[in-house]
This record gives sequence, structure tokens and C-alpha cells, in this order.
Amino acid sequence: MPAEPSSPTVADPAPSATGAGARPPLPPMPDRSRHHLRANAPVAFWLLAVVVVAIAHRWIPEQRWLLVHLLLLGAVTNAVLVWSAHFTEALLRHRPTSRRWQAVRALAFNVGVVATVVGVVGAIWPLVIAGAIVVGAAVAAHGTALALRARRALSSRFASTIRYYVVASWLLPVGAGLGSVMARGLTDEWQARLQVAHVAVNLLGFVGLTVLGTLVTLWPTMLRTRIDPDGEASSRRALWILAGSVALIGAGAVAGSRGVVLAGLVGYLIGIAWIGTPMLRVARTKTPTAMPTLSVLAGMCWLVFGLVQLIVIVARTPDWAELADAVGAVTVPFAAGFAAQVLIGAMTYLAPVVLGGGPAVLRATMTAIERGAGWRVAVVNAGLVLSVAPVPSLVLVAASFAALIGLGSFLPMLVAAVVTNRRSRTSRTGARTPQATGPLTPVPHRYRGQAVAGLAVVALAVAVAVAADPAAVGAGAGAEAGVSGTGQTTTVVVEAADMRFAPDVIEVPAGDELVIEVHNTDATQVHDLVLDNGMSSGRLAPGESATIEVGVVGRSLDAWCSVVGHRQMGMVLAIHVVGGSTDAGPPSGVADVDSDTDEAAGHDGHDMTGATGAGAAADLDPSATPASGWETPDAVVPPIPAGTTHEYTFTVGEAETEVAPGVTQTLWTFNGTAPGPTLHGRIGDTFVITLVNDGTIGHSIDFHAGALAPDEPMRTIAPGESLTYTFTATRSGIWMYHCATMPMSAHIANGMFGAVIIDPPGLAPVDREYVLIQSEYYLGEQGGEVDPAKVAAGEADLVVFNGYANAYDFAPLEAVAGERVRIWVLAAGPNRGTSFHVVGGQFDTVFAEGAYLLTSGEATGGGAQTLALGAAQGGFVELVMPEAGRYPVVNHVMSDAERGAHGVLEVTAP
Repeated sequence: MPAEPSSPTVADPAPSATGAGARPPLPPMPDRSRHHLRANAPVAFWLLAVVVVAIAHRWIPEQRWLLVHLLLLGAVTNAVLVWSAHFTEALLRHRPTSRRWQAVRALAFNVGVVATVVGVVGAIWPLVIAGAIVVGAAVAAHGTALALRARRALSSRFASTIRYYVVASWLLPVGAGLGSVMARGLTDEWQARLQVAHVAVNLLGFVGLTVLGTLVTLWPTMLRTRIDPDGEASSRRALWILAGSVALIGAGAVAGSRGVVLAGLVGYLIGIAWIGTPMLRVARTKTPTAMPTLSVLAGMCWLVFGLVQLIVIVARTPDWAELADAVGAVTVPFAAGFAAQVLIGAMTYLAPVVLGGGPAVLRATMTAIERGAGWRVAVVNAGLVLSVAPVPSLVLVAASFAALIGLGSFLPMLVAAVVTNRRSRTSRTGARTPQATGPLTPVPHRYRGQAVAGLAVVALAVAVAVAADPAAVGAGAGAEAGVSGTGQTTTVVVEAADMRFAPDVIEVPAGDELVIEVHNTDATQVHDLVLDNGMSSGRLAPGESATIEVGVVGRSLDAWCSVVGHRQMGMVLAIHVVGGSTDAGPPSGVADVDSDTDEAAGHDGHDMTGATGAGAAADLDPSATPASGWETPDAVVPPIPAGTTHEYTFTVGEAETEVAPGVTQTLWTFNGTAPGPTLHGRIGDTFVITLVNDGTIGHSIDFHAGALAPDEPMRTIAPGESLTYTFTATRSGIWMYHCATMPMSAHIANGMFGAVIIDPPGLAPVDREYVLIQSEYYLGEQGGEVDPAKVAAGEADLVVFNGYANAYDFAPLEAVAGERVRIWVLAAGPNRGTSFHVVGGQFDTVFAEGAYLLTSGEATGGGAQTLALGAAQGGFVELVMPEAGRYPVVNHVMSDAERGAHGVLEVTAP
């Protein structure tokens, strides 16, 4: 007996879809349609978030993690919750009287997703744990609700599909738990093992089982044909093969057994073949030609491709840490290729169906949502193919954006479909318009033309990328030197650690293609490798790796680490060509890094060369004033907090900051300011500092106010890490703190310093108490970072108090005639000291480096005109102004006062 048609079983818009005759005006949108619009809103939101993060990834922390989890955890899982409930209702032929608990679970789930995302991005592990618990509980409750509904309902021929949903829902809490443990941070091997288990349980288990179970009925429905006679029986048997394989992979990974993981992957591939064979037979009888079926078919092909790729990786990779990196390499096939395309294909078919409205409205809605289907599918899959191929970096960027555009185009098409559906439903003549008649399937040749156009767009993007980076395809260094390719490839592994590359000299035969595998083996520091032809590994966190495909090499090349100051510390690499030209300049159109320009600057927002150039210094204007809204650096000494233990969190960040009128630099800061917060205490007070590195490179902190071994508290920590630094103040003075990561001079010069004031015993109160921290700026490009070459040469562009040139000329310090004023002064450097002076004033009290040089009650009646301090030294002066007036406050090294170490103490009459 032939199988019953599948379309009425799952999601047919109405039993009368093929009826004829006149229809009454369409009623308002039914409750089911409104429910699906509301329920699928989070899917659209998370998809939009994926697009935003993909476009702005350079400026967003944890962007790789975000892209994967916003898609899979946000968009795909929301879709699973909505549509698995919908299909369960259809298969059991039972619609619930209330969807209240379904809405509660959806709300709880999305709150959990938001908590997880914020926790990971903000490195707040308790929030990650809380989010994982809520997500797992919501999905497990969803699966339990489906199981109870199936148990109470009449038996269904396709009950096995509901079993897929239930098993998948109970797997997700396990995967969420694994992910939250990984977020805490483990040893490299355990982190790698849990990552493999996490991917298996969440992606192959939760997403994979849901998709495969749904396609048993949805695939023939989309093709508008009958279900294969063996489809239901095959799905029943395949469920336990697939679920058992997921369990094998997860258990094998946790136990550290690659053999068990490999067996589980092979088993999962067998399960796909088992359940997929009836689907292939259906496709042979009714060829996929519409957007939904083409997208789903492409997604399933990517799933199989990713599995085969993963099997090969596991079989060839003995080290768990390397295996985890390799698992990350299959993100594109699994997430973008499989999950995203299946989601978009299914929703493209289902959205018009659940919006409803009869055949005329359905036709118009499908036309709107499938607009441009041919080029969208072609662009997506051509881009994904290039994304997993060994192509140059610019080609990879072009391919990735092509795929993003193709996938992201679903969102405006979905909006257009909803608008079209509503307009068509409210039109009395819409059902009789010519475009509303005819078959519901698209015209295949139209899609073929669109697909050709889409492929042409991708080919054009690749051509532009190759033209912009000819060296990447062997048309750069080798072609410039007139060297023909030998057909041979030289592959070199380079390790970056301790401010050195190993090896730091590479020899390659002229005409060979050079491939450099860069591994950052440093424990804390971020590094990269930049070649003088413009190619780069990109920034690499500790433990990360990248491959630079240089292409055919015919001339010697220089390379270096572009992180500020690292090149000056010796992170350079020489590529010597054997048998080729060693003195040819860079290829045409590539900046000469030995010139006095900064044309090669800007990689990831950081200076790639370290060469001294005019940069922002050319924009200094002595007559300029700050723009409206400028905030004066606070010079008032903060009060001493209550108690004897003072706890602070210092968060390292990067902020583009104005340092003089019209001049900005991207500073590395403690708590967003340079200098960082001024701390104040007494002898015997304990300071507990939690340092959190939210920057993009390694940083540390060194408090001169404490005496303790520097090994642990002053160590460099990588981005995303934190440490606690505790010290007790045992001696008075104004003490410097600063980042101690090498090169220290560049880190201090780029804003990473501050002061700790420890009052001497018996320090008398005064009427006004200020703190001035002098430092230097060695300007890079506008909005850029410090120029380390200028730092090394001592060529300061600005010398400033409290981080801004002439700040207190624009907003003077205040006092009243006859008041006693105390001014704490710290020369933070990194290179210059100060000769601090108040024009028109005399100091009757001088305290420097822990000792009084002069006190107001001395019988000699002497005074002081300057406080002389070397770099990192500090002290204070006291004075009383006899009359009202404007008293300049300067570094009496006059060239430095003219560079910005200048202000005004404005004294008013009593």
C-alpha cells in the first residue's frame, strides 16, 4: 500500500488548498499565525545579532565564540523549541488549549542565553553557570513536556520523530554543563577533551538529532510528495544509532580515548546514512528545485562533509590540544554550512505555511520569501567552500562576507514575507491577481540564472581580493624578483615566545612556495607575525596558531611582531632566499617599512612598524582649546577610605582618549583613565587589588608602595585573565604603580601608570590638597598607539600633568589667599623627571622620597623654589599664597613646560 501523503500530516496550510471557486474576504490573521510571529521573534533577533557581530567582529571581544553561540544557542535552539512543539502538535493531531508554559519556557531560555553571553564576554563565571543552568532546565522541561504530551495522546505513525525531540532536549543540559565548566578554565588537555564532548553533545546531539528527526516528515512535505515507505522504520532504528554514537563521542572525549571518539563519529555517519537513504529515494522521485529544499539539501551535505573532516582529524591527531584546535576548524561546515542553512531552508518553507491565508496569499508570501533564492544559495555555498579551502587571507575574508550576505539576506526576505502576507490578506482582489495562480513550485531555470549570477559575484570578489594581495597567490615577492615557481613548497614552523621568534632566520630556495606555521607558545603575551609584503598571521593569543601562505618567494623578506614595542624588544624574523635576489625592495604598492612613514600601520589597530613619523604630532596646535564637553582630570586627592583594608578592582582596557586639543591616542588604561585611579591610605593599611585584563594583549601591575616578591603578583596575564595583588603599606610617600609587562617603557608611555599616596605619620591637615602626576606622550598616528621608536629615542611629543597637555591652563586649580595648599607630585616617566615649581610661590614644606627636606617651622626661615624628582620619584610641597592671582604651575625644565607640563593655580581673595 502506498504511503499516505506527508503534507497534511505536518504543516499543510488548509485541507482546502486545492479547492476552487470564489472565496469570501480573508479573515484577520488567526491566533496560530500571531503565535508563530511572536514565538519566532527571538530567532530573528539572534540571527540579526550574528550579522552584527560578524560585521563588527574586530571590535568585539570573544567574537569567534559569540558567532557560533549566537547562531547555535540563540537562533537555532529557539527555532528548535518553537518548531518541535509545532510538529509534535501536528503529528499527534492535538493543539493545546494554552501556550502559557511554552511561553514561560521560551522566556526563561532566552534569559539564560543572555546571561551566558554576558558572562562569557565579561568573564563572569558565576553568571555563565547561572545561564547554563537556566538554559539546560528550560530545554529539558521542553523535552519533558513533549514526552508527556505524546504519552497522553493517541499513538501516531510518526511518534519516532517526537522521540528524537525528547532525546535531543535531554542532551542539551549535559552540553551546557560542559560548556560552563570550560568557561571556568582548565588545563590544556582537559579543556580540549571537554571541548570535543561539548561539540558532540550540543551540535551532533541536540541540533543534529532534532534536524534529522524532523526531516523524516518535513523533507517529503517540502518536496510535495509522499514519504518513503521505509522512512518511519528507518528513523526508529537510526535514533538509537545516532544517540548511542553521541554518547560514545562524549564519553570517549571525557575519558581521553581517541579510539572511542572515532568509533562514535563513524557510528553517527552510519546513522545519517541509515535515516538519509529513504530521503534520497524521495529526492530522486521529486528533484529539489525550490529555495527550502535546496538550502536543506546543501545543509545536509555540509553535515556529512564536516563529519568526514572530523573523522580524518581525529584519526590523524594524537595530541588532545591539537585536536581541540582542529575541532574548531570544522566550525564553518557545522555551524554556517549545516545548522544555518537547514534553519533558513526550513523557515523559508514553514513561515508562509503558518502565516496562512489560502493558496493565493500563500503563493504571494512564498514569492516574497524566496526572492533571489538562486543567487542566495549559490553565494552562500560558494563562499563556504572557499572558507574551508586553503586560500589566502583576503580571499578568505571576501568569501566569508559573501556567505554572510547570502545567509543574512534571509532576514529582510522574512520581513518582506510577513508584510506581503498581511497586505494580501487584507486585499479583496488579492486572491484573483495573476501572480497568485499557478503551481506553488518555482521555475527551475530562473534559479539557474540567479545561481550563475551569484557565482559570478563570488568570483569577482575573489578576483578583487587576489588583486589586492598578489603575493598571497605567488604573484608578489617571487614575481617582483622575476623568479619562476619550482613547484616545491617549503614549510617552516615558527614559535613566538619570550620576545623572540624561533627560528629567527628562515632559508628558502628561490621559487619555492613558502608556508609559515606560526605558534604562539608564550604563556601570557599576544603576538603576531607581519611580513614586509603586508601579509600577517593576525593577532594570536597564547596557545593559538595561524598559517601564512607567502606564495612563491624570489627575494628576501623581513618580518616582525607588530604588537607595540615587541619589535624593539627583538621580535624580528629574517627570511633569506637562497639563489634569489636579496636586495629587491618590497613589491609595488607595498609600504617600505624602513622609510620614515607609517603606511604599514594599522593592522588590527596597532602600529606594525614602530617607525618614527609625524603622525598625530603634526596636529598639535599650541593655540587650540579643548572641545565643548571636555572633562578636566580630577587633581583633588581622594579621602582615605574607612577601615584598614582597601579593596579595588583594576580593569585593563583600551580607550581612544584626547591627550591634547584635537589629538587622540588609543591608550591602555586602568579603569578607563590614564593615569589610573589614585589610591590613598596610611602606614599599616592593606590594599587588595584584583587586576582584570580586558585588553587585547598581555598586561600586569607593579605597586611600588608594597614590598614583596614580584614573581606571582606582578606576572603578566593574558587577555581575559585576572589575578589578585595584596600588599601592606609600610612606608610613607607617593608611590608609583604601573604595568610591568615588557617593553615596560611602551606600556607606561601608553597610559598604564598611577599613584598610591601613603600619608606620613602625623601629617597635618591643609586647606587644599592636589596630586599632579607628570608623564610623557610619544605620539603615534591619530587615534593610534604609542610610537615605541620615539620612546626608545626619548623624543617626547608631550609632557603633561594628569594625562592632558596644559589641562590646568584650561581649568585652573583653585585656592584662596592665605590657605595652605599641599601638592603631591609624581614623575611617572617613563623617561623624564621633573623640577616642579609654582611661579610666584615659595615652598615652606618639602617632602621627597620619604623624608622632609624642609618644614615650615624651621628656625632657618629657609624656603624652596623647586621639587626635583627623577623618573618614578615623588613627594609633596606646601605653600601659602599671600594674595589673589594666577600662579603658573610648571615643570621648570622649560622645554617640558612648553610641551604641556604647565597649569595654573588660581587664587582668589578671601
